[in-house]
Amino acid sequence: MGLAGDLRAIVGDAHVLVDPPLRAPYETDWTGRFSGAAALVVRPGDAEQVAAVLAACSAAGAPVVPQGGNTGLVGGGVPRGGEVVLSLTRLDDLGMVDTAAARVTVGAGAALGAVQAHAAAAGMLVGVDLAARDSATIGGMVATNAGGIRVLAYGSMRANVLGVEAVTADGRVVRRLAGLTKDNTGYDLAGLLAGSEGTLAVITRVVLRLHPTPAHTVTAMLGVADTAAALDVLSVLRRRLRDLTAVEICYPEGVAIVLERTTAADPLPGHDGVYLLVECAGATDPTEAMAAALDELAVEDVAVGVEPGDRRRLWELREGHSEALAAGGDPPVKLDVSVPLARLGELVERLPAVVHGAVADARAICFGHLAEGNLHVNVVGVGRDPERVAAIEDAVLRLVAALGGSISAEHGIGVAKTPWLALTRDDTDRALLRAIKAAFDPEGLLNPGVIFGR
Repeated sequence: MGLAGDLRAIVGDAHVLVDPPLRAPYETDWTGRFSGAAALVVRPGDAEQVAAVLAACSAAGAPVVPQGGNTGLVGGGVPRGGEVVLSLTRLDDLGMVDTAAARVTVGAGAALGAVQAHAAAAGMLVGVDLAARDSATIGGMVATNAGGIRVLAYGSMRANVLGVEAVTADGRVVRRLAGLTKDNTGYDLAGLLAGSEGTLAVITRVVLRLHPTPAHTVTAMLGVADTAAALDVLSVLRRRLRDLTAVEICYPEGVAIVLERTTAADPLPGHDGVYLLVECAGATDPTEAMAAALDELAVEDVAVGVEPGDRRRLWELREGHSEALAAGGDPPVKLDVSVPLARLGELVERLPAVVHGAVADARAICFGHLAEGNLHVNVVGVGRDPERVAAIEDAVLRLVAALGGSISAEHGIGVAKTPWLALTRDDTDRALLRAIKAAFDPEGLLNPGVIFGR
């Protein structure tokens, strides 16, 4: 009967996709840069089916690529040559919101936007938010330790996970779903799986920490001269605003592209410097505190939004960057990096020369999360030539490492950044990572090539 037949017996004929046109949506990532042929795509409906699928693949020696919403940017969720793609999108159940314990248990395939709406109906908030909320799935976000726009207030995905259910490569189910706030009974498996990029186990359910929905929110777009000025503003905001939830930074080159290619409007007409989006949200109205902070800063270019529509329009300028850059033809080389805040200005200042030195007609468009020193560096004008792409990646990532930063702030290593892992993880680090991988997956069947390379 073969592996395909075994999997059909587990999940049903409709959920084993073998024909190329049916496999195609699962074989290329969101950027269009990473793709490969899958042996087949299998779509289990619950943890028991995931366990049976993995046991069958293990018995057949078939490597498996777990896949959530396929919104990754580093090629970690698509096949690279003949693997089984294990799609988790059918595991989209939403458990009851426990407002007393401030948590909810959801399936790994549930989209972030659906979980946000589910929590909001009970007066609660999911701490992690990002622009791909309508397609990114919770399991994939845990697997990549997603960050997004609220890390300043609530932390990244790992900080918002209270428990997990996952299945090992050989089909054993690990259930850590009690969601206890205090539990010191050995290694934190949920924390370990967060950021593991599908290389250790397949996450099937997640217990998420929730937060009360803020009663009041105010958003402001500030115009400042440069990165140094933005960091000075951040220092004042941290001191003056107790409920600071987001500080996002955009640069003139990116803003111009967003205004040209999307419906976003410019809230600061005539401003030609750095755009800084600031948001406060809490139980008490932060408007007066925000106004006092802005008075102290003496920022002349300011647009403030209190009503939901006004705040949404301010966010459109920041969140429209990915869409606008993707509309430019060839996909940009997307490098998600972080550096110590004290070195951020140096990174921004040195990037143009470094990019130009690698590929003469390329240029970098940056935006990101100022408070975490996290920039999304999008290099346009590179095209699809692998040598030009690799030259840009090497130049930018070496600069980041030289500044004491991380070559991946949010999206993981995937397959895109495996050649540069040694820049920021030394021999001891990498040996320990490989030992952990071997303990969970001794045959190396889960997401082969991700993090460590082939």
